[in-house]
Amino acid sequence: PRPRCVRCCEPPDQRFSYPQYQPLPQINMTILKGEKGDRGERGMQGKFGKTGVAGSRGHTGPKGQKGSVGAPGERCKSHYAAFSVGRKKPLHSNDYYQTLIFDTEFVNLYDHFNMFTGKFYCYVPGIYYFSLNVHTWNQKETYLHIMRNGVEVVILYAQVSDRSIMQSQSVMLELQEQDEVWVRLYKGERENAVFSDEYDTYITFSGHLIK
Repeated sequence: PRPRCVRCCEPPDQRFSYPQYQPLPQINMTILKGEKGDRGERGMQGKFGKTGVAGSRGHTGPKGQKGSVGAPGERCKSHYAAFSVGRKKPLHSNDYYQTLIFDTEFVNLYDHFNMFTGKFYCYVPGIYYFSLNVHTWNQKETYLHIMRNGVEVVILYAQVSDRSIMQSQSVMLELQEQDEVWVRLYKGERENAVFSDEYDTYITFSGHLIK
């Protein structure tokens, strides 16, 4: 056994022993790992950070595939309307009202004037200007109306005379879609007629959209 520790400066009879120091083992707590704990509750959202610097533009990607054909769209409405027609044949009145039919087409934009019915059909609403020119027949009355939807709008009239003359009438009308405008020969007690021939065009009817 190891000798006990005593103070050297003390007399032999007063010497006593001190407890021997025993070093304790040191344990590294970082190497100890317990079981995994339960997941904690989600914390509050933090503040947004500052906006970062914009990155550089990337490279152009490859060309995509051709898309499918779309559905048909609505028909585009035309914003213009104009016509100018003529007649090379004379016309005499009968016992009924007669629509003046034309046989010569100078201008007929989008076919809004029907050459078979002798009527202009409005597809573009707006204000229109119409003009009518005829050649009277000597010793006969000339009596016509510009009509709108069956209603007399303006008259073109020339009394019986020994000589024939050119006579004209014009008017501006505000039309709605599907309105109809035409020229009608009036039936009267006296013979009513307009003159023309196959060599020259004496009778004309024109109209166009103003606004």
